[in-house]
Amino acid sequence: MIIIMERDATKSNIQAVIELLNSHGFKVIAHEGDVHTVIDALGDKTTLSPARIEAMDGVKQIKFIREPFRLASRDRKSEDTVIEFSNGVKIGGANRPVSMVGPCSVEENYDGLLQVAVAAKELGCQFLRGGAFKPRTSPYDFDGLGELGLQYLRKAADETGLLVVTELMDSTDLDLVCHYADVIQIGARNMQNFKLLKSVGHCNKPVILKRGPASTIREFLLAAEHIMYNGNEQVILCERGLKSFDSAFTRNLLDISAVPVIKKYSHLPIIIDPSHGTGQRYLIEPMAKAGLVVGADGVMVEVHYNPAEALSDGKQSLSIPQFKEVFAHLNTLIDTLHLEKSSTLSDVE
Repeated sequence: MIIIMERDATKSNIQAVIELLNSHGFKVIAHEGDVHTVIDALGDKTTLSPARIEAMDGVKQIKFIREPFRLASRDRKSEDTVIEFSNGVKIGGANRPVSMVGPCSVEENYDGLLQVAVAAKELGCQFLRGGAFKPRTSPYDFDGLGELGLQYLRKAADETGLLVVTELMDSTDLDLVCHYADVIQIGARNMQNFKLLKSVGHCNKPVILKRGPASTIREFLLAAEHIMYNGNEQVILCERGLKSFDSAFTRNLLDISAVPVIKKYSHLPIIIDPSHGTGQRYLIEPMAKAGLVVGADGVMVEVHYNPAEALSDGKQSLSIPQFKEVFAHLNTLIDTLHLEKSSTLSDVE
């Protein structure tokens, strides 16, 4: 890291910083300029909090040569992380992009959920997603069936050969959710719930981490770092849209650029969620296509057997006929992109 001292920093201020760095094993080189003194510090940043240096008299700014998300960074691992499931499904790298579909909330009509699961299997999807515990803005909205919803998800997935994705909201429910789910989802509202991130870091299930509605990409990757730091490197990132000043036509602003940016700086797989990212079902297909074209490893789309009667997010959910039409188009694109990627890798090899 590089420490820039204030213009009026005294020699004793500078020496105090140097001595602190030396005491933590850093190799230190000080450059005295006409205006500022700049200190180069080479060493293990985990041994010394940058906040401690920033609090010292005479310190103006600290700049980092490497990104703070060490475990999620391409500097640590140049090749893509690939997450593999027991049934052979793989996410990341040169593998075919995956599809995760299902209702926002699992409801009491199990037959409706099964209809969605059957259609998903017919369209080549790999995952059935749905919420059993739902974080809702209003306390009066439907907040999920709890364990019954998890049971419904598991039963429908087992009947159709799909994998289960569902959200964890509280670390006290971790064992329960792990019992039923193949993938644990951390929702956007909990992206910086560090106690929850720590808890899923200690489990052996893959985790989908959704980007917070007002978070930077660096904050997003640092949230993933919390999970990885606690032992679980099976992290799948999910871009699901940011809060925008223009909410007249879309629920959020889906940041398509986040996909190639993350691909550049991180080895973790990333999927997109155009349902939450736009809040409009007519935008699901074009935004899903855009995400896939720029390199997303999969899509997450909300599908309901009857969106008009959905207890949550019906406006951004596809009906089963709409789902079949949209995914007929998406699958054609996915096949084309996967073929191109495979051909490119073969040429390189």
